Amino acid sequence: MNPPLDRAWILGHIPHQGGMCLNDAVEHWDSDHLCCTALSHRDRHNPLRAQGRLSALSGVEYAAQAVAIHGALLGGGAAPGMLGSVRDLVCNCAWLDEVPDPLCIEVERLGGDVQALLYRFQIDGSGRRLLSGRLSIILGPSSQKR
Repeated sequence: MNPPLDRAWILGHIPHQGGMCLNDAVEHWDSDHLCCTALSHRDRHNPLRAQGRLSALSGVEYAAQAVAIHGALLGGGAAPGMLGSVRDLVCNCAWLDEVPDPLCIEVERLGGDVQALLYRFQIDGSGRRLLSGRLSIILGPSSQKR
C-alpha cells in the first residue's frame, strides 16, 4: 500500500476543482484499489445538493472521482473522461447528508484499456454500506494518445 494523500494533492491531479472536488483524502491505494474519504457530503454548499439535500445517488460521482484519482496515481494524469454506465447499483440509504461520519469510498479496477475503464465501487459511512455497484468511464481523445 502507498501513503495517504491530502486534498491539495487531489486538486492538483484531477479535473474536478473547488467545491466540485468531492473527495478529501486518499487513505491508501495500489495498482488495483483505492480508498478515499470525504467530508463534503455534510457541506451545505455541496454543488450536488438539490433542494437542500444530497441524494445517495450522488455517491456515484464520489466513486467516479475516486476512479479519476486512481488514474492520476497510475500515471494517467487528469485525462478527460465521462461516466459511461452504472450497473448493479445497490442503494441502502436515501440521503448522504444524513450520514454524520466521513464517507469511505473504495474503488477496484476490474479492467480497462485506452478507451474505457471498468471499476467496482462501494461507499460506507457510519458503520454501514450506503451504496455499491460498478461503473464504466469512457476516456476522451487525449487519454487515447498514451
